[in-house]
Amino acid sequence: MSQFFYVHPDNPQARLLNQAVALIHKGGVIAYPTDSGYALGCHLGDKKALDRICRIRQLKSDHNFTLMCRDQAELSLYARVDNTAFRLLKSATPGPYTFIFKGTKEVPRRLLNEKRKTIGIRVPDNRIALALLEALGEPLMSTSLILPGAELAESDPEEIRDQLEHQLDLIIHGGVLAERPTTVVDFSDDQPRVVREGAGDPTAFE
Repeated sequence: MSQFFYVHPDNPQARLLNQAVALIHKGGVIAYPTDSGYALGCHLGDKKALDRICRIRQLKSDHNFTLMCRDQAELSLYARVDNTAFRLLKSATPGPYTFIFKGTKEVPRRLLNEKRKTIGIRVPDNRIALALLEALGEPLMSTSLILPGAELAESDPEEIRDQLEHQLDLIIHGGVLAERPTTVVDFSDDQPRVVREGAGDPTAFE
């Protein structure tokens, strides 16, 4: 049975976020709000929690996972970011973008794309998500909460509760969110390439 925290979208309660961090450190899987719907998250180094997320979403072994980072400096610890990419990211973070980079040695190998050694990286434009990441002090292993058979991430925490209450340790209620996927930009080769156009303006990366 999952816990259910009502967190204020503009002034997130530190007490509740600290409890969420404690659950993550204990191996918990959480649902939390981002700027592109709700996401599932767990500790970066917890394989059992990652396996639970894979079962919930029925993911295949070649799924591209994402690290949610609190800022651009943290992003650069986990991704190989050159000067050009760093400048482009400066104007786009936080925001509704997912960036694909070659991972650094800080990224657990099981999270990297097996063939390309890449990882998705995000700095979400959502106050609850950013406050949670600040309290955690490190990236959160994440994937959009897209249920089997659905195309978009879940947007209503009450519906998440109805469907996943017995599979999650915590649902953070941050309001009903807009259903808008991120824009995905691949920086793993010489030039950035827009893989998917979503909520973020892709112009700067084209």
